[in-house]
Amino acid sequence: MERPLLSFTLLSPLLLGLMSLGRMSWAWTAPDCTIADSSLLPNISYYIPFCSLAPGLHLFASCSNVKDLAQTLTAVPRDIEALCLQGTVPFLPADVFGHFTTLQLLRLQLGTISITSGTFQGLNQLQHLSFEHHAPCCLSLFLPPDALEHLRLLNTLSFHGYCLNYSQNIQLPISLRHLTVRHSCLIELRELQGLFPNLVPGSSPTTSPSPWTSFLEELDLSANLQLSQVGNRALDGLQLRSLRLDGTPLSALDLLGSGLLHLDSLSLEGTRTERLPGNVTRYFELRALDLGRNQIQNLEDEDLLSCQSLEFLSLHANGLQLLPSRFLNDLPQLQRLNLSMNKLGPTLVLPEGLVSSNLRVLDLSHNELCVLPYRAFSSLPQLQELRLSGNNISNLSSESLEGLRWLKTLDLSWNQIKTLKPGWLSSLPALTSLNLLGTHLEHISGKQLQGPQKLSHLQLGSLEMLEIYPPWPPALLSLEVRADVYIQFGVPSGEPFLFLENLTLQTSNMLLQLDNNTIHFPSLRHLTLRGCSPYILSGHQSHRFFPQLPLLEHLHFWSDHEGADDLHLFGMPSLRVLELGDLDFLCQPTSVKLEKLLKELPQLQVLALSNLNLGNLSASSFRGLGPLQLLLLNSEWALELDSSLQELIPQMPQYVYFSDITFTCQCESSWVGPWATQAPNTFVYGLEKSMCMANASDYSKTPLLSFLSGHCSHDPEFQSFLTSFTLVFLLIFLSLLGCPKWPWLHYLQTLFHAWWWKLGGWRPRNQFHYDVFISYCEQDRAWVLKELVPALEKPLPVGEGLRLCLPERDFGVGQDRMDAMVASMESSRATLCVLSCQALGSPWCNLELRLATYHLMAKPGTARLLLLFLEPIDRRQLHSYHRLARWLQKEDYFDVSQGRIEWDAFSEKLRKRLRKAGQERED
Repeated sequence: MERPLLSFTLLSPLLLGLMSLGRMSWAWTAPDCTIADSSLLPNISYYIPFCSLAPGLHLFASCSNVKDLAQTLTAVPRDIEALCLQGTVPFLPADVFGHFTTLQLLRLQLGTISITSGTFQGLNQLQHLSFEHHAPCCLSLFLPPDALEHLRLLNTLSFHGYCLNYSQNIQLPISLRHLTVRHSCLIELRELQGLFPNLVPGSSPTTSPSPWTSFLEELDLSANLQLSQVGNRALDGLQLRSLRLDGTPLSALDLLGSGLLHLDSLSLEGTRTERLPGNVTRYFELRALDLGRNQIQNLEDEDLLSCQSLEFLSLHANGLQLLPSRFLNDLPQLQRLNLSMNKLGPTLVLPEGLVSSNLRVLDLSHNELCVLPYRAFSSLPQLQELRLSGNNISNLSSESLEGLRWLKTLDLSWNQIKTLKPGWLSSLPALTSLNLLGTHLEHISGKQLQGPQKLSHLQLGSLEMLEIYPPWPPALLSLEVRADVYIQFGVPSGEPFLFLENLTLQTSNMLLQLDNNTIHFPSLRHLTLRGCSPYILSGHQSHRFFPQLPLLEHLHFWSDHEGADDLHLFGMPSLRVLELGDLDFLCQPTSVKLEKLLKELPQLQVLALSNLNLGNLSASSFRGLGPLQLLLLNSEWALELDSSLQELIPQMPQYVYFSDITFTCQCESSWVGPWATQAPNTFVYGLEKSMCMANASDYSKTPLLSFLSGHCSHDPEFQSFLTSFTLVFLLIFLSLLGCPKWPWLHYLQTLFHAWWWKLGGWRPRNQFHYDVFISYCEQDRAWVLKELVPALEKPLPVGEGLRLCLPERDFGVGQDRMDAMVASMESSRATLCVLSCQALGSPWCNLELRLATYHLMAKPGTARLLLLFLEPIDRRQLHSYHRLARWLQKEDYFDVSQGRIEWDAFSEKLRKRLRKAGQERED
């Protein structure tokens, strides 16, 4: 069955949002489906905001504009681990997801839907289930009581934008730990008892024979604008680790009568709270309290005394202007304090006696600070993280930071810092991360960073220009440098960055260096270049900034400069992920060719190309990229797909994406449509909505597939093939007429009789003397006789018991080889061509392949050709191979070039093809 064409729209970089469960992954949204392998791309630049995957998840799909769910799911691989569906589907029948037994995350954004009891049947591995509707109004959603019965490993359940008023007695799995009901029509907490009877003890109408145990850990009821009442004993007996009531009008004091037994963390962001809820904090002995974006402008001592159990307190964006005299003394357990986006004034005034031996994290970002007084933080000896971003600080000294001997992270980004005094970090011996982005620094020397011995992450930035001089911090692992005009590395001694693994350079102009010196990065693994001139990766060694990067695995290079014609990527043998963008390859008459750019990257697995003005893609562009698994083409204009790409169809990457591509309208690309729908090993996306332009002045554009189907009904390639084949055959025929022997006419007559019998309805059975005719060259003779023949010819169970025809063994003595070859192929159920580079150089092997191709083309119902590749072969060496792709199926290829052959799998595959070939010929 042909799968439907799918396409997608690329999103800009975004942080993953729905469930913060692990690392970032690749995905795209699509009018139908998009599929990606995230295990290859740990730090790629294109993200989506709604599919965050836990560690260990690899393959996931995102489908949008879904209307026919059954048809959409047929295009999704069965082994996916996460699935996001968006569209309008009114009904989810039973067992609709039954084929996805490995699914762990399911997100449904399908509008008004009806769920049946068996909808989620078969999802035994599902851990995260989400129903979402982001329109201003809520939608009604009905769940049968046993809808979640089959989800025995469910960990997270989320309802966003749905009203559950018509649902009752929904049984929650006891494995559930996180429940979210956001932007719904809840009015009071008591409604949860009717919705989820086994959530709250005593709310179930039936009496359980076993004691009730609390299983839920986190309850999120944020953004419920009508939730203003709790209700007596609404949460009676419930024990929670976290409760979020952000953006609700509910009073925190009402929780005291809710019957809630235990609570560690309470979030009340944006609830218009005007004072600390001291009574609630003391009653539950809260450990974490988030009061951000409220109206708490003053902190009362009485309220602080009631918050002595707090370990985390957030008061960001409250308009605070001062701190009480005994602020931290009254919070002895406090470890993390967020005071960002307040108004603590130009000079940081800390109350006298402000001492805390437990505070580890302090955030004072965006507080209009200009001056840090002498020993400003000396009363916080255990502080490990200090954030002062977005203030007006201009001068720093070691005295300002004195006493912070355990500080590890210091954020001074986006301040007015112009100079750094030598030794200003001398009081921070444990510092590992320093952020100086967005400052006014113009010169930074390694001597200004002396003091910390373990500084491993450094971010430097200037609004104009920045010059950097050694000595580099010895333990540096990550470096990010930004400047609008230029960045200059001064390396008079050529001192290398010995241990640097991640490097980011961003400048709107040129990346300069002194005296044409190069900098060595022997340990670099991830390199990001934004806005830099291509000359830093030029082919001229004297201009090349990075001479050798032996361990580099990921290169991200975006530039809006000219000069890409001299771009080279040699010296990167370990590169696995390559992203190139805004490099105009056609701006110069001698533009760089893609094949030259990629030829030195043998390990490349992911290739993302955006806005490169490529013009043409051909098979030579991807020669030697055998490990390539994902190809992304984005924002290209008038792109032409050369017909030679057909040669690579069996070896195309597993995933190919076209995003915002305008093709040229030409019938030479008519192979693209069938390839996208029938490629056996490749998922192709983006062609359904791709446009094409007939000429340079055609701005109206036409859907590509519509043009190909309407203007290219006849295949010129196939007609050219038939013409060329006829000429070649006539030449062979005329040459054979000059031979003194004519017995081959007898075999030609036999072929004609067989055709005539089949046309007349007769069925000549049992005409096969052999099962397989094997074509091979002299150089491959040892492998064929030692490995292949015993496995196929020996009787069961040792071999397959097949009757093989070997030219050197079964041709008669003195018999004309041409005659014997034609007769043997005709009397064999299938022809197996063993292909290698030596075989392609053999005249007899080429002739046998041509004769087998002729039988396949002329009599597709009575011939079967199988290809076995002993080693990687450039498909262009196979004459007319792109035309063979029309006739050969996926099962007709056998590839043993990757390693030792698995004879059981190979024999089973070959047996099926022979059985089918025999049935077709006899019928």
